[in-house]
Amino acid sequence: MADVRYAQATRIYPGTEAPAVDALDLHIEDGEFMVLVGPSGSGKTTALRMLAGLEEVDAGAVLIGGRDVTDLAPKERDVSMVFQNYALYPYLTVAANIGFPLRIAKVKKSVREQRVREVAKLLGLEEYLERKPGQLSGGQRQRVAMGRAIIRLPSVFLMDEPLSNLDAKLRVQMRADIAALQSDFGVTTVYVTHDQAEAMTLGHRVAVLHEGELQQCGPPRALYEHPANIFVAGFIGSPAMNLCTVPLGRNGVVTFGGVDVPVPRGVVANGNSIVLGVRPESLEVAGEGIPARVDVVEDVGADAFVFCTAEVGGESMRLVARSEARRAPQQGDQVSLRPRPEEAHLFDPASGERLERR
Repeated sequence: MADVRYAQATRIYPGTEAPAVDALDLHIEDGEFMVLVGPSGSGKTTALRMLAGLEEVDAGAVLIGGRDVTDLAPKERDVSMVFQNYALYPYLTVAANIGFPLRIAKVKKSVREQRVREVAKLLGLEEYLERKPGQLSGGQRQRVAMGRAIIRLPSVFLMDEPLSNLDAKLRVQMRADIAALQSDFGVTTVYVTHDQAEAMTLGHRVAVLHEGELQQCGPPRALYEHPANIFVAGFIGSPAMNLCTVPLGRNGVVTFGGVDVPVPRGVVANGNSIVLGVRPESLEVAGEGIPARVDVVEDVGADAFVFCTAEVGGESMRLVARSEARRAPQQGDQVSLRPRPEEAHLFDPASGERLERR
């Protein structure tokens, strides 16, 4: 097993000026499950492929177990990768697909067959060993791809959006299976996804990327409760955090929905304004506050998310509040929204960085 380190690792594609991955510094501990998450074009897949040896590193370095692998071929890095599109050999059986890495490594046939049976049992694929990939469902094919990756127990597992082709119910099941497998094997795992639910469920830590740069890395709960900047605040959480630019009062507070929110001492706001963030669960449908019109109510069981249009600072804005489903207003209702000031987040409008409250 091994740790992984990106040391100022940079990738610039030919014909472009902006780096796809820009001076990435990230240390992944031995046995850790690290998730790289971000929107399309954020650089997460490029970073994974740099680790796999499928993309060049134009500056900086990539290390596995303390060994500089920046210039090594993929086969010399002792990593296994699970791709989004499964990448199975259609003319081989399930057993042959799973055992392929051992066959390439010239492992004896008897040992290879025993390991294939063990992995197939682990993944619930025993009855499908003689089938071809075309005879399997999407979930079964993904299990075969995972079996091929884990059969030789590499130093690092790499997974590139492995569940994106599956339906919602199967994704939930496969998430649980992947988490259990990683826990059982204890192999360092780097997992790429654009789905924040996957990231928050699977990752020991989550690294958020945007436009090739690392925005924040930490445990899922830390990212949710203490986002480092406006991008992370708006990206992590569903529905997204409500973000409003409000004027900074002379008395060191900002007022939002009739509630005063204290501002850290010494803060000099850009243009005398500040960005206030309130998560839906911190915005209540109350008797007084910001007047708003209910656009739609999303019932999610015991709770409901109330999507509203309100006027804040003279501008029309969409706000989302959470309510008990049985007490939720109806579409078209006029309501008042009141924030919980102690749960508000403050950000610098110029840099986007978080302002810590004291």
